[in-house]
Amino acid sequence: MRDADADAGGGADGGDGRGGHSCRGGVDTAAAPAAGAPPAHAPGPGRDAASAARGSGMRPHIFTLSVPFPTPLEAEIAHGSLAPDAEPHQRVVGKDLTVSGRILVVRWKAEDCRLLRISVINFLDQLSLVVRTMQRFGPPVSR
Repeated sequence: MRDADADAGGGADGGDGRGGHSCRGGVDTAAAPAAGAPPAHAPGPGRDAASAARGSGMRPHIFTLSVPFPTPLEAEIAHGSLAPDAEPHQRVVGKDLTVSGRILVVRWKAEDCRLLRISVINFLDQLSLVVRTMQRFGPPVSR
């Protein structure tokens, strides 16, 4: 049985069938070089290819998500529920949550596009749970 992502051109191998991962505009994961070709990022002493790439001026990936809520209070409740969850890879993925009126704004900054994707997917799962819980219990009562 084929993977649905492979049919859509987005398989785990980067979609090109060559086995390497491609992250446009940011750090690529190291892929095996072609026969006889030099490695794309030659690691220095005590450095791996990814850290060598970061040091060569590669820009980080930035992703921003704006989530509208019916009221500013509901945006604050969602922020309070989601903010305590620390990023498991804090050194390579940063996540910042802010509230502006009734909009919850989430901004990620990551060196690795795969870790960014994982972080966004996990956040969306948590956000979905928070929204369903708020819908289930109804609008908040102001004190």
